[in-house]
Amino acid sequence: MIRLRIQVAHWPRRVLVLTDTPRPNCRDCGGEGGFEYDYGDHTGEYAGSEWEPCGCWNENQRWFLLPLPHRPRWLRRRKAAPDPWGPGGYSNEPPF
Repeated sequence: MIRLRIQVAHWPRRVLVLTDTPRPNCRDCGGEGGFEYDYGDHTGEYAGSEWEPCGCWNENQRWFLLPLPHRPRWLRRRKAAPDPWGPGGYSNEPPF
């Protein structure tokens, strides 16, 4: 049985996506969806981690539902809001 979840994907543009999720009571992965294990290089030193997905779900199975609209240009912020506690913000001290 498929356990579906709605997500927002951001590439190539914002869309709603219906995805599969791991089986929460899977005996193999315990609901994690896969197994992470560390591996070493030829000297035995830590070289990174690998992820192997469990068979209880397919992480690449997804369906695009509908694209989300872009914000109009006049609603987009032109610059970030100033930090009132940052440099050049509000202060009780007189300027130098």
